Amino acid sequence: MSPATRVGVALAAMTGASQFHRAAIGVVAPELALDLDLGPAALGAANTAFFGALMVAQIPVGVLLDRIGPRRLVLALTGLAVLGALAQALAQDGAQFLAARFLLGLGCGASFMSAVFLTGRWHKGPGLTRALSSIFAWSNAGILAAGAPLAVMAGWLGWRGAFLLSAGLMVLIGLLWARFAADDPPGAPPRIPPRESLGQVLAGQLTVWRTPGLPRILSLHTFAYAAMATLLALWAGPYLFEVHGLDAAARGGVILAMGLAVPAGQMAVPPLERLLGREAAVLASAATVVATLLLLALWPGLPLPVAIALLMLCCFFSAYSILLVTQGRALFPEAMVGRGVTTVNLAQVLGSALLPALVGWAVGQVGAGEAGFRAGFALMALCLMAGMAGYRFLPRPR
Repeated sequence: MSPATRVGVALAAMTGASQFHRAAIGVVAPELALDLDLGPAALGAANTAFFGALMVAQIPVGVLLDRIGPRRLVLALTGLAVLGALAQALAQDGAQFLAARFLLGLGCGASFMSAVFLTGRWHKGPGLTRALSSIFAWSNAGILAAGAPLAVMAGWLGWRGAFLLSAGLMVLIGLLWARFAADDPPGAPPRIPPRESLGQVLAGQLTVWRTPGLPRILSLHTFAYAAMATLLALWAGPYLFEVHGLDAAARGGVILAMGLAVPAGQMAVPPLERLLGREAAVLASAATVVATLLLLALWPGLPLPVAIALLMLCCFFSAYSILLVTQGRALFPEAMVGRGVTTVNLAQVLGSALLPALVGWAVGQVGAGEAGFRAGFALMALCLMAGMAGYRFLPRPR
């Protein structure tokens, strides 16, 4: 196995673990709600706690990526992820479960950005989009594991036993990371961390925020991934249960199909970029996602096969967020890449923290049943349309 392949395997495994923990609530949400007495808003808050922790972690993670590198940083944070997974399995009420989700989110705080950071070190030009698409596509094994496999394990062991097993798997992934991850390609000069005072660190962060062209990337990136994650990780399961009456195994099968649509879409990103150009590919994909959400929102009595097809299309076309990441990374010099890419990711994390809670609020306000979920789908579509407007009309870099 070549050094680049070893690094790619480590990145795919670590980001896959983060994907699993992001999506692990959806398929067992009805059982969680029953055992821990969680309503729709509390279920939304459980994912908000995870993504809120990611949001809190992004600024310090960006500084530490620049100063100590991703290998040591991710390895240290993996210990927190193991503790969070254990606490999640042992939670006795909603407050404890939310605290465990927050700790788990901190532990996963550098997983995605280490992938963006290291692929930029190991690959250049069009190879960066291909490598990042491949890593993120393989990492979606974590989403797949959070579908039917998690439903099966929860049926055998209960949801607590399944989450305990996930803590053990997190330990194994940490050992794999320690063995395979490397900060620098063979033959490349080692990256020398900047020597900065606290004031210089803060000034560097302000420089990142003032980067021309950054606001337009952030506006769409806030909702691009969040719309898909909100469906896949949280609300698809309850929607399929309450509106279409699917049991845990059937829900797991649909979520598995949605999860398969995600890497399929990610592998389609490089050829779509070559065909349409980067900006046109982004806007066309985002518009397709908006159309699927509006159909889910505006079509009363939607047949189950059509609903499943629309959920899968939303997951497939949401892969354009990879193009936003590569666009964002290109805005920053090498010495500030860690802070730059985590600032870009901060928008994604913010949207992923807020959108599930907003959808939970909308469902709770309208009421249980189809009407509530249709309101949630409409809210997601409106948020994504606002992000598209910012991407299209905010100033571009010179």
